[in-house]
Amino acid sequence: MVPVTDNGSPKRRILVVDDEVYIVHILEFSLTMEGYEVVTASCGEEALRKARECHPDLIVLDVMMPGMDGLEVCRHLREDDELSATPILMLSAKGRPVDREAAISKGADDYIVKPFSPRRLLDRIRSLFEETTLDRASNE
Repeated sequence: MVPVTDNGSPKRRILVVDDEVYIVHILEFSLTMEGYEVVTASCGEEALRKARECHPDLIVLDVMMPGMDGLEVCRHLREDDELSATPILMLSAKGRPVDREAAISKGADDYIVKPFSPRRLLDRIRSLFEETTLDRASNE
C-alpha cells in the first residue's frame, strides 16, 4: 500500500543515505515532519539496493562513505534505466568548488555542504521537486 497525504495524494518518498547516524536521524525527522515518506541507508551498496526496491522520488546522498562512496553511487544510479531520472541531492563536508563540480559531473542535481540548515535542505528539496515536475510537464 502506498502512503498517502491528508488530501489523498501519494506521499513523496525520499531515500536518505549517510553513514553518520545523527545526520540520518536529523534528516528523517525533518523530512517526516514535512510529510515525506523516508527510507534510509547507511552505505553505498545498501543505497543502490534500496533505490531499486523502493524507487524513491528523490535521493539525499552523502559523498564520503566507507566502501562505495556517494559519487560512485550517483554514477550507478545515472546508469540505471529505472532510476536515472531520480533527482539526487548530494551532501558533503567537502566545500571546495572542485568537489561540487565532481558531484555535478557524476550526475548530482544539487550539492549542499555540511554542516547544513535543515530548513535550507527542505527548500532545496522542494525546488528539485518543482524542477522535476516542470521537466516532466514540458516533455508531455
